[in-house]
Amino acid sequence: MKKLLSFALLLGTFNAFSWGLTGHRIVGHVAMDHLNPEVRSHILETLGGEDLAQVSNWMDFIKSEPSYDSLNAWHYCTVESVDHLDHHEHPDKGDVWMAIDKFLNEITTQEYSVDEAFALRALAHLIGDVHQPLHCGNGTDMGGNQVKVKFFWESSNLHRVWDSGLIDYWKMSYTEYSTWIMSTVTPEHIQSWKGTTTKDWVRESVEMREQCYSTMGDPERMGYRYVYDNTELLHLRLAQAGVRLADALNQAYAARG
Repeated sequence: MKKLLSFALLLGTFNAFSWGLTGHRIVGHVAMDHLNPEVRSHILETLGGEDLAQVSNWMDFIKSEPSYDSLNAWHYCTVESVDHLDHHEHPDKGDVWMAIDKFLNEITTQEYSVDEAFALRALAHLIGDVHQPLHCGNGTDMGGNQVKVKFFWESSNLHRVWDSGLIDYWKMSYTEYSTWIMSTVTPEHIQSWKGTTTKDWVRESVEMREQCYSTMGDPERMGYRYVYDNTELLHLRLAQAGVRLADALNQAYAARG
């Protein structure tokens, strides 16, 4: 019973803080398809045979361990507006922007705060997080967590709708969902997404998050219309996150020389 309760609490944590289980696995699965072959082989070896989809939720799993509490702030950042982006100062406890740059640098320099596997697990998760628009919050409502809504008649909040509600609506596995979202992505799209920085990803999320709010309508009756209005943006961010996770890792390993 104790184990069941612990697992239930852990699942509740996912809803509050990140793309749901399926969303993160989608990002990891897409990334595996865009890694350079030698990088892909190295990552599989480093992770003991697991791939980026399988480890993508590890940063949420460890929230149940008090010794990792200091990492909780690394899942999000607060940027009031695009105008504040150039003057953004990372808080002392860190944020997702800082954490991504930290772990990419560790991969390149091979100077690890823990080890290479830890850095890979963190990046597989955090690059997904930063592409969820509400993980780059405006500082007023905890990234939509305080915006209470009813989504298909169930009590929820805006952040949870974006983390899991919009994805779970389709009732697909992460492999099915990955195939679907990538079916409309062209080589030109992929090329335009590569070579971008963490700051670019934050900027995009800050610019896009207004749509999360403006399309709500009646917060007590969110459903089909909200799905219709936001599925394209949702798919864009999942696809971009997967492609960019792969690109960032390809670049980091190539920079080792």
